[in-house]
Amino acid sequence: MTPIPAVVPPLPRARSWKRNVAPAAAFDWLSAGWRDFTIDPATSISYGLLVFLVSVVTVVGLFALRWDYILLPAFAGFMVVGPIIGIGLYEKSRRIAEGRSVNLWQMVYVRPESGGQVLFAGVLLFLLTLLWMRAAVILYALFFGLRPFPGPDRIIPMLFTTEIGWALLLIGSAVGGLFAAFAFAISAFSIPMLLTERTDALTAMSTSMALVWHNLPVMLTWAAIMLVLIVIGIATGLLGMIVIFPVLGHGSWHAYRTMRPES
Repeated sequence: MTPIPAVVPPLPRARSWKRNVAPAAAFDWLSAGWRDFTIDPATSISYGLLVFLVSVVTVVGLFALRWDYILLPAFAGFMVVGPIIGIGLYEKSRRIAEGRSVNLWQMVYVRPESGGQVLFAGVLLFLLTLLWMRAAVILYALFFGLRPFPGPDRIIPMLFTTEIGWALLLIGSAVGGLFAAFAFAISAFSIPMLLTERTDALTAMSTSMALVWHNLPVMLTWAAIMLVLIVIGIATGLLGMIVIFPVLGHGSWHAYRTMRPES
């Protein structure tokens, strides 16, 4: 009789997350994002206009509900949920790369390969945003006590002209930096990955974190570029986001294609 071969575990497979991409590549991604923006620019501008209108409604709603004390955390949280909002821009860049036509309808009603996992990822990012906002409120209460929020016109002098304000800025920046770093790591590549691959949200987020962690120089450069441009967009009364958000969305797609070439 032929003996049954012994069952042995599979051989370990080497898997490197290191891509050896120079930090200057981040500017190439931005340039590629601008190039995609200029291809049928009406679709990208329309998409950016939709983001602008939603942002304005959100800001007006916060003031109307007297929730203006979470305005700054809300702006910061926008960078957390930004990748899920930009999925239509990834779709446009993907179609351009494949030589296919694209219209605004296809960008708004995207059919990702992972199906409902994109919604699950969006819920996780939204919950992270709410947690970030709650942390900001708790920090304010710890430093200034249980007093009503004085309003945007008075909070700035309180933060920059008092010792308690400087302490809150220092601790708040440290806490916010941790939230921002984690949010960027799990979302930088997870949404484009869910768009193009049949996988689950947690796998996509862990893959994104691994790629960011093992390629810190280029990813920190890309994060800095995004931060500067988003601050400029907010400083223009959100009008700049009509162009800035689509360019960054297209650029994020090219970042994903560079860092995950085997997909």
